[in-house]
Amino acid sequence: MTTQKPILNSQSPSVGRDRGPYSAQYAVNDGYRGWILLLIILVALGGAALVFAQNTAAQTKAKAKTQYNVSTLASLGGTSSGGNSINDQSWAAGYSRLPDRNRHATLWRNGALTDLNTLGGPNSSVTWNVKNTAGIIVGISQTATTPEPNAENWSSAAFYSTPNNIGYINLGFVWQQGQMRGLPNFPGGNNGFATGANNLGQVVGWAENGFHDPTCCCTQVLQFRPAMWTLGSPDQIHELPLIPGDTSGAATAINDNGQIVGISGICDQAVGRHTAKHAVLWENGGVTDIGNLGAQWWNTPTAINQHGDVVGFAGDPAFVEGNPLHAFIWTKDNGIKALKPLRGRVPQHVDSEAYGINEAQQVVGVSCDADQVDCRAVIWDHGVYPTDLNDLKGDYSGILASAKDINNKGEITGRAVDPTTGALIAYLAVPVGNN
Repeated sequence: MTTQKPILNSQSPSVGRDRGPYSAQYAVNDGYRGWILLLIILVALGGAALVFAQNTAAQTKAKAKTQYNVSTLASLGGTSSGGNSINDQSWAAGYSRLPDRNRHATLWRNGALTDLNTLGGPNSSVTWNVKNTAGIIVGISQTATTPEPNAENWSSAAFYSTPNNIGYINLGFVWQQGQMRGLPNFPGGNNGFATGANNLGQVVGWAENGFHDPTCCCTQVLQFRPAMWTLGSPDQIHELPLIPGDTSGAATAINDNGQIVGISGICDQAVGRHTAKHAVLWENGGVTDIGNLGAQWWNTPTAINQHGDVVGFAGDPAFVEGNPLHAFIWTKDNGIKALKPLRGRVPQHVDSEAYGINEAQQVVGVSCDADQVDCRAVIWDHGVYPTDLNDLKGDYSGILASAKDINNKGEITGRAVDPTTGALIAYLAVPVGNN
């Protein structure tokens, strides 16, 4: 913006012409008064802008300094534990390793640990964010049946520790009122997997049927379908539809509106990849492809809130084996959008995965470098780029390596690394002021 100096020449034809009885002297004084008034206005505006900038900076600074009280959750005596689910009652659930390396599904309530045990086999685990607030926990468990009839590793092998991670039949389980029970499979199937439960007595996951599917590979033999169980006496299994042309799939999360998310594709290895050709939403009896970020693999929704907002991770067009992956959020209004990894890390972070979302649309997950050496628990708080939760953990000594779920109080659970022993430890992060 440019300004003109006030006219000081009393012979100027403009002086006095438009001001009636004003003399040249009054015109000069008037000019100075105008400049003084202009300076006052500019100073006032500048001051207001300064105050606004200071307030904005203060708000940004305050937001950046949001802190959590982080505590380690008790273990079953082994060297690996992880929190994978937290509901609005602050029940955290996941797994904890025993001294013999086997893992058991674990529930933490008010700091107290409950071993959920197994369905007869050595291992069990709560692997996804369950969300139910009516006292129901779901997950996977090995049964006493061994060897597995088709020598399948099944989807659960990646969630257990060696050496007993394979060789057993696995079922999805429900834990309720202190008791664990297995969920039925489709006719002819041996293995199942339960992921989430809402407050309407509905559980989701996937289960085998008896069909020997030629699209299966590696150790997988039987086809599997996305499942929804209605709990009762007995529990009933229902098949969810696939995208036309697909043969296998899995449901990963459900909300209280009956909206379910999951994957649809081919049988493949029963662990993501081509089974996750399509990220899908089931509602009103139909199935909808919610899109991808350019790849036809690893497109996996992990959580859905009551508004129907979905988060998860998607494959990269150049990496069919799933390294790296890219976090996403999907909403009905805006479709699928990428959530980026942390910036400024050395080595550079290229992998991001979103695992949990609350009603305030806060999203938690993990950000890693290409070799998965430096992984950090992160939160996306209404932004494309996340914040490292290690910057918000106060004096907690553990390194927060992953954030798996967040409830509506903003409480987070996940897995940390003990910097002294290297043990993997489950943690609970509570926003300061929520204690």
